[in-house]
This record gives sequence, C-alpha cells and structure tokens, in this order.
Amino acid sequence: MNVEELRDYCLSLGADVEERFPFAAFKGGQSVLVFYVEGHMFCFFDIDVFEVVSVKCQPDRIVELREAYPYLGNPYNESPRHWLGITIADCPDTHARQLIANSYQIVKEKYTPRSRRKTNP
Repeated sequence: MNVEELRDYCLSLGADVEERFPFAAFKGGQSVLVFYVEGHMFCFFDIDVFEVVSVKCQPDRIVELREAYPYLGNPYNESPRHWLGITIADCPDTHARQLIANSYQIVKEKYTPRSRRKTNP
C-alpha cells in the first residue's frame, strides 16, 4: 500500500474522518499526516519517510500481535502500551486495513458522546 492508497483508505472509514498536518511547527514534523475521528488521532505516518504507520490498539492485544507478526512493533513517538507501529512495506494490505479500521473504531467508540451513540447505532 502506498501513501495515497493509505490516505484514501483512512478517509473512506467515515464522513467524520479528518486529516491534518498538526506537527508542522516542529522540526521533522512537517510531513506527518494525522487522521482524526471525534477530534482524536487514530492513525498517522510521515508522508516523506513512509515506513511506519502508527495506530491505536487494545492494550491487551498489543504484545500478542507484536509476537505474532514481525512487521508490528513500537509506534513512532506514542505510547507502546496503546499504539502499534506497522512497518508498512512488510505488512499485507488486508492486515494493515484491519488494524487501521480497529484503531478508528477504538477512538470513535471512546469519544463519541453517549447521546449520539444512542441515536446513531
């Protein structure tokens, strides 16, 4: 999966997905593209050095996933307790999509206001 395919996939997850370059003021952060749902990050990567894609994951699954798949490791600049780093060149596209969709769901469920969850199943 290349940068554009990954970008398109993240945006396809829902009309509520936003993309931004929030780290432009920081040295080395100008090319980090971040995807948000409900105002919170669920996926990010450097578009110039497209090597690691960082995604949220359930803490109880992270160790097991890292042990099972050599292309999963620590995320870039986030807590390895809640985030996974995907070495995108080595990860099958279908697995990368599953991990990104899981990340989107984790964040969406956590931050969607309860009043909206009841009316929008």
